[in-house]
Amino acid sequence: MNAPLIRPSRDDDLPAIAALYGHHVLHGTGTFETEPPSVAEMTARRADVLAKGLPWLVAEQDGRVVGFAYGNWFKPRPAYRFSVEDSIYIAPDALGRGLGRALLAELLAQLEVRGIRKVMAVIGDSANAGSIGLHTALGFERVGVVRACGWKFGRWLDIVLMEKTLGWGDRTPPSEDGR
Repeated sequence: MNAPLIRPSRDDDLPAIAALYGHHVLHGTGTFETEPPSVAEMTARRADVLAKGLPWLVAEQDGRVVGFAYGNWFKPRPAYRFSVEDSIYIAPDALGRGLGRALLAELLAQLEVRGIRKVMAVIGDSANAGSIGLHTALGFERVGVVRACGWKFGRWLDIVLMEKTLGWGDRTPPSEDGR
């Protein structure tokens, strides 16, 4: 097995991305979607992210997409323009090999060079030890839990909120102070 390649996503990755995400929708609690989006819907979502100048990455191993990650605005209002929410999904048979760590680390690096200062993780299911552990390992801090806010698989699920500050942190954004 060759080392994974982390790269920008391409149009021809979308069927694999949709299938991978669809698996998590149908079998996992990391997303609160209940119906897998179509390839067309995933294509539209990716186009929206890229149009904002934000990254959508894939992890490829032996010619197969085994993970993807992207950042999208945390909220649509202009005041949130330096804040994103990350999303990351790994193929079930590729878990535990460091792919998530490599993918998320690259996503954070790319977000930072784009001027993002705050990355939020809104993690589905407070029992999602893998995602919580991954984010903790990359410097995210837990800032809260919203209890029983999602209903999936016949039970209430929490969301765990985590954050990481990038780049210039709490200083005035360079684009706002003339530097």
